Amino acid sequence: MPSLTGKTAIVTGANTGLGFETALALYQAGAHVVLVCRSHQKAVATLARLQKQSGAGTLEPAVLDLSNLSTINQFADAWLQTHDQLHLLINNAGVATPPAAKTAEGYELQFGVNFLGHFALTGRLYSLLRATTGSRIVTLSSNGYQGARIAFDNLKSEVSYDPLREYRQSKLANLLFSVELDRRIREKGDAVVSVAVQPGANKTELTRHLSAEDVAIGVQRLGEFMEPWQGALSILYAAVSPAVSGGHLYGPDQEGGFRGYPGEAVIAPNALDEAVARQLWQVAEQITGVPFP
Repeated sequence: MPSLTGKTAIVTGANTGLGFETALALYQAGAHVVLVCRSHQKAVATLARLQKQSGAGTLEPAVLDLSNLSTINQFADAWLQTHDQLHLLINNAGVATPPAAKTAEGYELQFGVNFLGHFALTGRLYSLLRATTGSRIVTLSSNGYQGARIAFDNLKSEVSYDPLREYRQSKLANLLFSVELDRRIREKGDAVVSVAVQPGANKTELTRHLSAEDVAIGVQRLGEFMEPWQGALSILYAAVSPAVSGGHLYGPDQEGGFRGYPGEAVIAPNALDEAVARQLWQVAEQITGVPFP
């Protein structure tokens, strides 16, 4: 990790798993890290945990509910009034395979939190990212995006609900978004870098809605899951490596991307469909009311 002294980073879902390990590494490297959590209690507890580590940077707790667009707007408005730079936006927070639930706006929860919430947050903060030299947007996808599709007629679970199918759809949406954002950035001539990460198979709270039997089947199929700090390596690589290029996907380099050290990953064709990406972008703009860039 290079020194990040003087840099500002926002990490969503900083209270646990990959988000916590990412925030810790950025803090230890000297960055000012904004710990975005769903509740004040979680943000304060995360701050206290990190302060016990030997960090060279500074920490700032923040509250944001990605399932509610109004709170995203409130957070962005308040944050932009008190900060004049943003070097890293780590769109990490997520929910996986929960019982059927919806966002405040009525969209399926995983699509809403994992994709729509981060789409809105990125859009609201984009002006500051554009004004900050060397800024990057790192958006979390998953290997599960492969084989997924965007069911535009079922974004509110109008037709049916399948927890794993909807999770995979949300992660495909994130990858489509990251690649499409890079295209739009380049068309405008901006210098912001938009990249995506799939962090491999990790022991995190994302498995909390799975039964012990389901987790055991996953381990049998994929092998032992990595510790969160290992999964966070790909996020950190995408965030700080000079070898990273906009519009690309990064992840573990071994065993089909489930384990290993960070490297560039091949993006499957379903995440490179420009027509689907443009349609998804239009839908997201209509839902969130956030047009950019």
